[in-house]
Amino acid sequence: MSLFSLIVALLFEQLKPLHTRQHLSGWLSGYLEYFQQHFNSGEYSHGKAAWWLAILPILFAATAVFWGLSYLHPILALLFNILALYLSFGFGRFSHGFTDIQQALQSGKLVEARAMLSALCGKPVDELNAEQVACVTIETSLLAALQHLFGVIVWFVIFSLSGAGGAAGALLYCAVRTLRTHWADELNEDESKFCDYACQMSVRIEWLPVRLTAATFAIVGNFEDTVYCWRSQAASWPDSETGILLASAAGASGVRLGLPVMQAGQRIERAELGVGEQTGSAALQSTIRLVWRSVLFMMLMLFMLTLASLLR
Repeated sequence: MSLFSLIVALLFEQLKPLHTRQHLSGWLSGYLEYFQQHFNSGEYSHGKAAWWLAILPILFAATAVFWGLSYLHPILALLFNILALYLSFGFGRFSHGFTDIQQALQSGKLVEARAMLSALCGKPVDELNAEQVACVTIETSLLAALQHLFGVIVWFVIFSLSGAGGAAGALLYCAVRTLRTHWADELNEDESKFCDYACQMSVRIEWLPVRLTAATFAIVGNFEDTVYCWRSQAASWPDSETGILLASAAGASGVRLGLPVMQAGQRIERAELGVGEQTGSAALQSTIRLVWRSVLFMMLMLFMLTLASLLR
């Protein structure tokens, strides 16, 4: 049932991707805003209490709904899983955008590619050249794949295997990530302690998906280069978790990421990741292929687990 739910939800999400406001993170904004307004005193302990009070109802409600629907009819529980996954996924709107950027770069439409990249990552990229646009696009696509695809799949499967219902895992992962982003964006420096616990929990919930994704990249891509980049380059990135993801992907697909970029008229030095050639528009397609090969591999592993459980 878990495998079927994932396949159906992925197909729906690719055919009809949700816009930001329709995505679960958009719906959660008002809910999370309530806890920020009523608990935020700039203290770590208050942030911790607010985090648990915000997350536990989502977790318990999703589990209770799944069990209740399972009691009524397994098909209803299956539909609930599909709906939860569809709302939690969000890679479709990114993958289509990356394809458009690749086509713009191949056609020499740098200004158009910059505009589309800026819309996706929410940052000004007017000073980037074509190579830098391709590099930042790949980095953005990999982070989007983790947050809107692999992380959801991993926690969906974990909760499915635990018997709590995969929907709870998918919704939990999405809620934890959304809460961190929402509170971090809304708070000023004096209130930063309120968000510290949310940041810590977000790192913890990302720990397993990041490493499983990197390991999958190694299996479906260049194994030796992936392991080399993971071990020798990941720590050089400011965020070690992001460094593992980007370094392993760069090694697996044979591209170079990081590299200096121009921002506000200044050259920003960044650690070099990967051992491949200069990043170009063709590397965008190889990255997307790496992502979907990894998804297929995860589906194959889930199928084998399902088959093994049926044959016992």
